[in-house]
Amino acid sequence: MPRVKYTESDIDLMARMMRAEAEGEGKLGMLMVGNVIVNRLKANCLDFKDLRSVRDVIYQVQGGNYSFEAVQKGNVFYQRARGIEKKLAKQNLDYWREHPSKFALWYFNPYAACPPTWYDQPITGQYKQHCYYEPKPDTCEGAYVW
Repeated sequence: MPRVKYTESDIDLMARMMRAEAEGEGKLGMLMVGNVIVNRLKANCLDFKDLRSVRDVIYQVQGGNYSFEAVQKGNVFYQRARGIEKKLAKQNLDYWREHPSKFALWYFNPYAACPPTWYDQPITGQYKQHCYYEPKPDTCEGAYVW
């Protein structure tokens, strides 16, 4: 049973986002970004309430901006999804979940050392250039649901 319900269109959209956000970090980096997308869909808490589809997560607007920079900046995100990224996206949607993105709802590239918190949420770790953050305890049970 997959972690979330999805369509072929969701796989394509997620694959494009994973590539746009983390292609330079290889397959594992792209999987970690994909995991954050799935986590946000499952969480239904904090900044991520009432997201019902992969499309909702990727095109979510917060504070007047898209949550994912790649939606605004275009470039790679608006290119056709490739087979390898589609395969990785499907892995995320079906089962893949590992540290440091395992329970993460946020990530970013600080172009420096990872700060211990991001918007007051604790760091879970770093993979290459991205720092990953999960919700503070007792603030988002949905982030921890398998």
